[in-house]
Amino acid sequence: MELFNLAASLATSYKINMKDYSRIFKDLLCDKNADVVIAETESRIVGYVLVFHHSTFYANGLISWVEELFVLDDFRGMKIGQNLMERIEEKACKRESKLVALATRRASGFYKAIGYDESATYFKKNLST
Repeated sequence: MELFNLAASLATSYKINMKDYSRIFKDLLCDKNADVVIAETESRIVGYVLVFHHSTFYANGLISWVEELFVLDDFRGMKIGQNLMERIEEKACKRESKLVALATRRASGFYKAIGYDESATYFKKNLST
């Protein structure tokens, strides 16, 4: 339930519901091309990151795409987000990913502070109503 609440706090375009979340969570646990890393303190989940690893032509191999990263407000500034990203980078290196990438419009300062470069504009088209 804690992870569900964090994911719901991150979502701005969609309202997350427990039925779909439960199905997706089970799918992600079985997906060898996905990693979910959870940050916990004092037996409480305070953050998480979800990343997908997939092959690309442009990078001549595997890339790791950070789909979601969230840390509770009260725990920001404590290097939890940085530690989650470092863990993902370790996993990406073990998979021999060429790069780690993501799209954000709310946290560019954070990503620049941990060594990420701004690279592209993000476009999307919603297919569901």
